[in-house]
Amino acid sequence: MTSFPDLSLLVEPRNIALVGASSRQGSPGRQLFDNLVRHSRLAGSVFPVNPACAQIDELPCWPSVEALPDTVIDVAVVIVSARHVLSTLQQCAARRIPFAIVLSSGFAEVGEEGARLEEDIADLCRTSGLRVYGPNCPGLVNVRDRLGLCFSPAYKDDLHSGSIGLVTQGGGLGRNLLQGLSHGEGVGLWFSSGNETDLQAADFIAYLAQDPRTRVIALLMEGIKDGRRLVAALALAQRHKKPVVVLKVGRSQAGVQAAQSHTASVSGSAAINSAVFRQFGAIEVDDLDQLVAAASMLSRPAPAPGAGLCILSFSGGAAALAADAAGVAQVPMAMFRPATLDALRAELPSFATLGNPVDLTADVLRTPEVLARCLDIVCMDPGVGAVLFPIPMDYGQTTADMAQAVADAASRTDKLIIPAWLSRRLGPGFTILEERGLLPFASTTAAIDTLAKCFMRQASEPQRPQACASTHADAEPAPPSLTTMLSEASAKQLLQSEGFPVPLRRLAHSAEEAERFADVIGCPVAMKIVSAQILHKTEVGGVRLGIASAEQAAQAYRDIWASAGSKAPQAQLDGVLVEQMAPAGRPEVLIGVRRDPSYGHVITFGIGGVLVEVLKDVVHRLLPLTPEEARRMVREIRLFDILRGVRGQPAADLAALEELLCQISDFVLQHAETLDELEFNPVWVGAEGQGVRVLDALLGFRAGSIEATAL
Repeated sequence: MTSFPDLSLLVEPRNIALVGASSRQGSPGRQLFDNLVRHSRLAGSVFPVNPACAQIDELPCWPSVEALPDTVIDVAVVIVSARHVLSTLQQCAARRIPFAIVLSSGFAEVGEEGARLEEDIADLCRTSGLRVYGPNCPGLVNVRDRLGLCFSPAYKDDLHSGSIGLVTQGGGLGRNLLQGLSHGEGVGLWFSSGNETDLQAADFIAYLAQDPRTRVIALLMEGIKDGRRLVAALALAQRHKKPVVVLKVGRSQAGVQAAQSHTASVSGSAAINSAVFRQFGAIEVDDLDQLVAAASMLSRPAPAPGAGLCILSFSGGAAALAADAAGVAQVPMAMFRPATLDALRAELPSFATLGNPVDLTADVLRTPEVLARCLDIVCMDPGVGAVLFPIPMDYGQTTADMAQAVADAASRTDKLIIPAWLSRRLGPGFTILEERGLLPFASTTAAIDTLAKCFMRQASEPQRPQACASTHADAEPAPPSLTTMLSEASAKQLLQSEGFPVPLRRLAHSAEEAERFADVIGCPVAMKIVSAQILHKTEVGGVRLGIASAEQAAQAYRDIWASAGSKAPQAQLDGVLVEQMAPAGRPEVLIGVRRDPSYGHVITFGIGGVLVEVLKDVVHRLLPLTPEEARRMVREIRLFDILRGVRGQPAADLAALEELLCQISDFVLQHAETLDELEFNPVWVGAEGQGVRVLDALLGFRAGSIEATAL
């Protein structure tokens, strides 16, 4: 099992050494001193360290860490120039200080010399047991216990606490999120990991997952240093039922280099990250506003399974727009009980619309108490899981009274009441909703999209299994090396020995052999050039299908050999594969595996054939697979109906396809140290009971491995 450090002393230290403290007003060292000494509630003492000062305010200042009195120090906060950081940390290690927070910049972010300094710090951590947070970070903020291990002048103003744990890799956006949660449920702990020379975001996620005072984990990630640790941390949060909401910076495919196979071109790093988040229960959002909104929403009780959304407004147009957005987002609408309709009918004028959405009509503008009673009525309906209340315009005090009624109703129920303030004029009603912790959305679409991501659209999805998380997370990354690609003939020979379903075939080295093999196998046959250097055979004219006779096979051999030789003159041609043709008209899929530099082996499944890069209808999972996860993969692609059977076509043999996915998973585990890449494209899928066949196969093993040289 992946182990994570106990960060209790880092989060709740008693005594702190402040290395680089300063008496100069406005300096980072002074601001850090003020945050700790004047604006924090520390259980123990602060020990300023600066050889240039004898005293800072009323506190004595020490010339070095090694000169500190014989007192147990839990954390050293370091804010000195980069060239002095290593020697400072060495003194911390000698004093057996367990944690150091390095706020200093000038490391890997500035070039090779800084990167070497980080390597030296990492070596010190490995040999001494010192754990380092940072460098190049804004610090750690324990809002709930009022402890600011940071130099931000905003620290003293951002002390609204709550049960949300925040993990970021940068300071500015982290502060943005902290301030975005300054009403309603706030942030209890904010970790901002910086360059992650030692402690990583995954370590902080794991701590929050086990922290009884944290209910939700909000994560803003720029890069992923160790995918295996991240997976283990997300799995830990999932086991502890702590929802994780994540915004990953850099989700575009720009700059993603395609490897040799189709699989790599449709499984870039952004797609893999999203697949990992989904597989291990994290909710991925699209922007900062949605991260704030989702974290706040997830801190409240979840709607009951099967409950739907109620849309209620005094504007019929706003209600209709919201209902349309709910349909697009696949958010289920609530069905009211007869008693709910009767109660609404008693409160509203006869021309009000009582279905869902509910149009209260403009009459309610004069009677906010009616709005409050209507909100109470719909919230008491067990079929209602959440209520969206769009406010299309600001009417000054009228809207303020309405906002007060909404906020009061929200305080009387555990149902989600979600206001959407649609006007650009932020009147007093907006302030009331904000300060009462309802965090009004700026659009109905944003509100419904967030609701869908957090709860309602996911309520019907089965819980992800945990079986594969620890196995994958413990896998060691293989060192980088060159990959040797096996020819199709060699790959299929190995696959056949491992029990994979491959067609009957022979490797011909002459037109005469091709003619004889076609007669033995039985026409029609497929014929393909065999060369480890030619991975996409159709591009060199190296494929002929539906060869109907032995005589045609001889001519096809000559044509294939001539075309491949002229279009790929540098390739070594091993022969032409003569292979039994699969029946026409059945679906073809792609199954690929590649070694991701962060996560290890990732499997890709989707509609295959020559259009795979155009359709890009694929899903991804970390390996190993459970049978349940294989089943889900097959059903997640957009074109699953093709496999299920459309327009009278029989359903595909889904059981055989799922079994093949698990067989591939086992094969990859068996060759985990040496296998870099696998692609079966196309895989023929028969009707129920007819099984599957691997029609084309690529296997890439690490150069020099037994598998790469044995065939």
